[in-house]
Amino acid sequence: MESHATESLLRWIVLVPLLAAAVGGLLNRRLPKQVAGLLACGAVGVSFALSVTVFLRLTRMPAAERFVSDTMGTWIGFGNLQIDLGFTMDPLSGVMALVVTGVGFLIHIYSLGYMAHDEGFGRFFAYMNLFIFAMMTLVLGENMLMLFVGWEGVGLCSYLLIAFWFNDEANAAAGKKAFIVNRIGDFGFLLGIFLIGTTLLPHLAEGEGLFSFRTLQHHAGIMAPVATAICLLLFLGATGKSAQIPLYIWLPDAMAGPTPVSALIHAATMVTAGVYMVARMNFLFVLSPTAMGVVAAVGVVTAIFAATIALTQNDIKKVLAYSTVSQLGYMMLACGVGAFGIAIFHVMTHAFFKALLFLGSGSVIHAMSNEKDMRVMGGLKKKLPITFWTFLIGTLALAGIFPFAGFFSKDEILWKTFSSELGGVLPWALGFLAAGLTAFYMMRLVVLTFFGENRASAEVKSHIHESPATMTMPLVILAVLSLVGGWIGWPHFMGGGAWFEQWLAPVFSSGHGAAAHGAAVHGAAAGEAVHDTMMEWILAGASLAWGLIGLGVGYFVYMKKISIATSLRNLGGGVPYKILLNKYYVDEAYEGTFIRPGYLLSKNVLWKIVDAGLIDGLLVNGSALVVAITGSVLRLFQNGMVRFYAWSFTIGVTVFVLYLSFSG
Repeated sequence: MESHATESLLRWIVLVPLLAAAVGGLLNRRLPKQVAGLLACGAVGVSFALSVTVFLRLTRMPAAERFVSDTMGTWIGFGNLQIDLGFTMDPLSGVMALVVTGVGFLIHIYSLGYMAHDEGFGRFFAYMNLFIFAMMTLVLGENMLMLFVGWEGVGLCSYLLIAFWFNDEANAAAGKKAFIVNRIGDFGFLLGIFLIGTTLLPHLAEGEGLFSFRTLQHHAGIMAPVATAICLLLFLGATGKSAQIPLYIWLPDAMAGPTPVSALIHAATMVTAGVYMVARMNFLFVLSPTAMGVVAAVGVVTAIFAATIALTQNDIKKVLAYSTVSQLGYMMLACGVGAFGIAIFHVMTHAFFKALLFLGSGSVIHAMSNEKDMRVMGGLKKKLPITFWTFLIGTLALAGIFPFAGFFSKDEILWKTFSSELGGVLPWALGFLAAGLTAFYMMRLVVLTFFGENRASAEVKSHIHESPATMTMPLVILAVLSLVGGWIGWPHFMGGGAWFEQWLAPVFSSGHGAAAHGAAVHGAAAGEAVHDTMMEWILAGASLAWGLIGLGVGYFVYMKKISIATSLRNLGGGVPYKILLNKYYVDEAYEGTFIRPGYLLSKNVLWKIVDAGLIDGLLVNGSALVVAITGSVLRLFQNGMVRFYAWSFTIGVTVFVLYLSFSG
């Protein structure tokens, strides 16, 4: 009885935010702001409480049996094709559920203060609740199609929330850009799903769910011959959602939306959907070394590429946006070397400190009368003490400083990359370099924002104040999580039990096997565990020192010796700086090679020739002309004269008789 009651809670984890979104969306401005805010926050709070309840039940189950399912009925069923409408929670989806609803709840609370004076208050919270519903459908969906429904749902909500202030052309354009770029990736994702279906369907017994993750894992061997094609198509979808090269371009522009949106969708939840999907399909990816290599390569290149761009950005949210792209690259790198559990570990810790940093930037923007340019900030440490100290904690976590959360997950990614045959020295070196750049640009952000003299106008200075409790309380909670959240993954070489990785081990048993194939350092034998431990200590120490150096150099340059930054900007005639400031001109390259030619093709060929000429001119207007001419001719015979009708009848009879006569 208790088991059935717990299982039925799964549907309500998903449906409660949907019900709140429906009520909030339908009533919208009819609801007082206090009621709309309480409804939205309460719904996510309930979803979080239910997630905790089911998760605790998982902890009481044997490791190999940690799986709770809630099937609501058959969604699609004919012949041996059966797809259920249902939800499941295992160790992986349980972690994701807690992150999405827990961090989501804090961001909802924060939004009460941040959006308090916005005219679209009720609409905003309806969209936020709808997003939580879609994300939970993605995470808890029992099969690939349920995941895809949530996948498309978060894409829609992303568009609605990025373009929330749609009267601003930049916001509307950013929303459209996010939607369109994600559709490119989703096309590949759909092809991957179709290839899975056509490959697997002939081999299934009646009653087996075609796209059920358990069925897919059980029959993974059948898909081995086409595993590379499937995984690369699925990964194309992941590059869109998780902002990897070449489809990362939408995420920095998405910063045009409200800051809580940046924190919820583009730091803590939606952008990790691609990482989650790759991790969920680990049993298929490990069958293709080629696909794993592509995932690792794209991940590490994205990490270093985005980190270099972040060095020169002046918009506080743009720096954090490119930092997010870089960290997502780390997660993909971990997946590519078979360390799926560590990738999810970094998903969790990153959700804590990056949500904290985005919300902290929102507190700064709120205090600075919506100013986002760090060059006109400064001196906010004393006036925004809570924001400053919590932001500093988030910075130290992101920089990978011990004992903050980011140290444990980032260090494990670098170690797994170095020690695995699927990784190696080169990807480790690139990841290591990106870590130092991360520390440097984050200290640059902190100094320009919080230290020195305030460079804003006198009017802005007069309004600077700490944010209300609804905004600072989530900052404090996230700061605590950014400090202690990584301790659950305290590694073996430091005397810990790597509990987080152990928790996920049953889900990633196939992935762990692949990673373990090259786990010994440069082919070292299993008996050289002492050597491995020593090497891990050396690399961890180097990573920590590198992070501290990055922070120290950033502080020295921008606090003590700003002339160094000026000299670096002028290096090479200012060309390297200009290239980074303009983000390698990738958007301009896409504009010239795809967008502009596509627009001209659409306007001059598809519209003028195909649409206006062939479809409208020949088919639509042409058909109408034929009907008109035919009608005009037939109208001659419908003149209302009885004598004309009689003679016509006589002629017709005569022709018919003659035909019969001669044909006989």
